[in-house]
Amino acid sequence: MVALSVFLFLEAVSLATAAPTQVSNDSSPWFLANAKAGVSTLQQWYNQTTGLWDTTGWWNSANCLTVLGDLTAQDSSMVNASAAIFNNTFLRAPASTLGQAVWKTNSSKPATTLIETKGFINEYYDDEAWWALGWIQAYDLTHDERFLDTAADIFDDMTSGWNATCGGVWWDKSHTQNGAIENELFLSVAAHLGRRIPSKMAYYRDWAMKEWTWFWNSGLINGGYTINNGLDLTTCQNDNGTVWSYNQGVILGGLVELSKLVNDTSYVATAQKIADAAIEALSDSNGVLTESCEPDCTGDAPQFKGVFMRNLQALYQARPEDRIKQFLETNANSIWQNDRGDDSELGSVWSGPFSSADATTQSSACDALVAAAAVA
Repeated sequence: MVALSVFLFLEAVSLATAAPTQVSNDSSPWFLANAKAGVSTLQQWYNQTTGLWDTTGWWNSANCLTVLGDLTAQDSSMVNASAAIFNNTFLRAPASTLGQAVWKTNSSKPATTLIETKGFINEYYDDEAWWALGWIQAYDLTHDERFLDTAADIFDDMTSGWNATCGGVWWDKSHTQNGAIENELFLSVAAHLGRRIPSKMAYYRDWAMKEWTWFWNSGLINGGYTINNGLDLTTCQNDNGTVWSYNQGVILGGLVELSKLVNDTSYVATAQKIADAAIEALSDSNGVLTESCEPDCTGDAPQFKGVFMRNLQALYQARPEDRIKQFLETNANSIWQNDRGDDSELGSVWSGPFSSADATTQSSACDALVAAAAVA
């Protein structure tokens, strides 16, 4: 489980170990403490030897890294401890075979298939992009150029996937799917890099604009302003696949960054429409975010909701709306009150009851806690 050096991180969040109880949306002072308690528990799955989080997958570990970074952005006292985790993951994770395993719930390949990896570059363009965004966040906190250079290298590899059968970026290097998530991530990484590498701003801006123009016209955004899973490669029409929460989320962060990059608030307005539609479509009667597969989600799905909340936070910070803040706080409260086990373990069904937790469910729920803390 936890190597000794990880206790440096746990010490940094020791104030959160006696986790307070929230009883209403009026308990905003506790949001940050709850987020720190949740992330402290997440770090119990951190493996110092591999640089990854046990009990979860390769791309999920990139999301664990990102939620750690997002929390650190709110508490400067955590920077040194988190930087040690970033450095350890940067050095050790590429040696893991986890990034080679074909572990995708919608993959037609046998689970024993292995692929060649190079650092944080592998068979799947979406996997690569999750790591790119994680390293960009780590760069923002530490100003370590290695992290930004790695994100730029990942993006350059992603451009090789452009011009899929229906346009945009392929999901994988075997060219089996043309989906929403990899294209949303491509937009987000391009826009993020464009704001951080001035010497290549035009290069990243042009890619971001090219991606968004394609995405907007692709049919992936349906008549209800939610986003389906992908395109039918035969017809290049919307496949009417599942409206997963993370497909509604990544686009928000991408559009917020694009808006800042080109100084055009219309992209934020579009993001707001998508967010409102997603909240309406994916919330239960109490305003708690759900996934269509709950309570039996497996594979990648338990990670998805946290991605939505993380990017909803970015949207709120670009355009504060009370209903978004209330939604973030409602979900954070429900997680803490209804989906929490011993030692601040957090499950996958945020309305409860708590059943079990692993690094996937923990990091996803922590995304919601961190987002609520950020807007409180």
